[in-house]
Amino acid sequence: MDWDHFRVFLAVARDGQLSAAARRLGVNHTTVARRLDALEAQLGAALFERRPTGCVLTEAGERLIPLAERIEIETRAAAAAVSSGEAEISGTVRVGAPDGLGNSFLARELGVFAEQYPGITVELVPLPVKFSVSRREADLVVELSRPTTGRLVATRLVDYTLGVYAAESYLANHGRPLGLDDLAGHRLVTGIDDYTFSSALDYAATLQAYSKRLYRCAGATSQFEAICAGAGIGVLHDFMALDTAGLVRVLPEVSFSRTYWLVGHPGATSIAAIAACRRFLVETFRRQRRHFQPAA
Repeated sequence: MDWDHFRVFLAVARDGQLSAAARRLGVNHTTVARRLDALEAQLGAALFERRPTGCVLTEAGERLIPLAERIEIETRAAAAAVSSGEAEISGTVRVGAPDGLGNSFLARELGVFAEQYPGITVELVPLPVKFSVSRREADLVVELSRPTTGRLVATRLVDYTLGVYAAESYLANHGRPLGLDDLAGHRLVTGIDDYTFSSALDYAATLQAYSKRLYRCAGATSQFEAICAGAGIGVLHDFMALDTAGLVRVLPEVSFSRTYWLVGHPGATSIAAIAACRRFLVETFRRQRRHFQPAA
């Protein structure tokens, strides 16, 4: 069977629409429809229910997903091996990560990786969202919790700590809280519930029990910038805040600990570029553990 048929099938399964799959693949809508029709004819089964709102996998389509993904991985691995030989690893690796970690740490460290592997194109996507490895939104994803569903491989990277911070300018104008009860007169910088993509981000609820004056920002980076600018008091990652001039740790008795996990598709380890990036990230986090646990 033609690999391009399976490539089209996976694109439609991941995007849910023929037009979106066509954009992903860089072809026109009719090409996607034609290849999908050809695959269904070869298999003798309908793979999607085509509705006005999009395409929904049938039972046959659901059963085909694991096989198509294995073919995709093996094709990528073969292409990388042929193009690079043994002299140089090549290919593209997309890494998804929470925005705080991605912007303040991974952007720098993955630059080191790119220097070590000039044949690899690195794509870093630091966004406050949950990425889907199964839908190939990223090859490797740093998650805030270990996946409990799906055929994924998870590696524990590092435990990290968070504390309560405020800008010196804010404290000069509003005073320094000495206990949680003192937060009643302060503005809290927190996340937005609608954009909270993981239960690991629930730490702000501890502070909100003491103050209803809120300034909400979606994403750790925007919260960090707001607190640095004197907008209020909030919870920040210690690895982002401790060395930032003008920020002060307040309420030292309030602290939180969370874990970063590196998640990927089990078959992707056969792709040299992805395997190299995974090894690099695991080693980098191991070597810089104290950066994430400065008080340990």
